[in-house]
Amino acid sequence: MDAVRVSALRESLAGTGWIESTRTFAGALRRSVTRRSAEGLLLVGTAEYEPWHLAAHLEDEAGWSAVPQLAPTLLRHRVPAGAPAHLAHGLPRLAAARRGETLLVVAPGAAGPPLLERVLDARRAGATVLALETGDRELAALAHESLTVEDAPAEPFELVQHLVGAAAGESPRGGGRLSALARRLAAPPVARW
Repeated sequence: MDAVRVSALRESLAGTGWIESTRTFAGALRRSVTRRSAEGLLLVGTAEYEPWHLAAHLEDEAGWSAVPQLAPTLLRHRVPAGAPAHLAHGLPRLAAARRGETLLVVAPGAAGPPLLERVLDARRAGATVLALETGDRELAALAHESLTVEDAPAEPFELVQHLVGAAAGESPRGGGRLSALARRLAAPPVARW
């Protein structure tokens, strides 16, 4: 990240509560996937949006934090023929969600009735549902825990995914990379000679 973006990020997060909100949401995610009865993390977006970015961050955090349960299975609305095995999980996998699994729904727009029905079915089957959304009240109502990024254009929604991914990898005792990032961003600039 260049100095201009760091400065803009510092200004945009000052006093917003986003660090705390994302940490709370990410803590719920981490607790859900690490509890004794946990069976795995499913990650799904909307028909128009596949959360590749968050999938990659969670995969990285799983390795860095030594919490392999954070590595998600990305579920896709459309799986092209010949897709590699790790990218060939479609919505039928969502229909098979069960108790012990965690379903993270990432929706920068309306989830839509077909996805909402499948999320409801997963919840009824015992899956823990978390939602990162932009004001979709129906989706938020189905979720056990949700983080709403209201009226967010694409870039802030992506930023929140960065924060959630980083916070999910933090130890519940705190003091992780997100804390260090927040301290660096909030610190005054270093005076160069």
